[in-house]
Amino acid sequence: MEWAEARRRAVEGHAAAEERRKANEAAAAHELIAGFVRTAKERALPATRLTARPYQGGGRYRTALRGWYLKADRSLAVGTDGELYLLTVPASLRARLAGAHVAPHQPRLVVGEGGRDGESIPLRTLLDRRLAAGPQWP
Repeated sequence: MEWAEARRRAVEGHAAAEERRKANEAAAAHELIAGFVRTAKERALPATRLTARPYQGGGRYRTALRGWYLKADRSLAVGTDGELYLLTVPASLRARLAGAHVAPHQPRLVVGEGGRDGESIPLRTLLDRRLAAGPQWP
């Protein structure tokens, strides 16, 4: 019985440490994004109306968001509100007609981490590339 209790406490300790790590990473990523938004506004980098695409199928859905796309495929953006958005949503007729609701995404310091090879990139790199491109974004 003591072994099971010790094991349970160890698992809880590891889970708590992982949650702290994720919270610290998100806080650091939010700082990077806030710096990006400040710089974009200082440079008068024009924000655009953001659109979302369905998980499957084609087309784009309107959103109520304004911001700057970070990837050429327009799947990731920073809103003028300082939040990070993954711009993919479930396909629906309602979204097609009335627009899609996109919730903020918890940012990470490495975008696409854990995905396929070649698809991960540091958030700072994406933000710097977007600022360097200026208004001439694809």
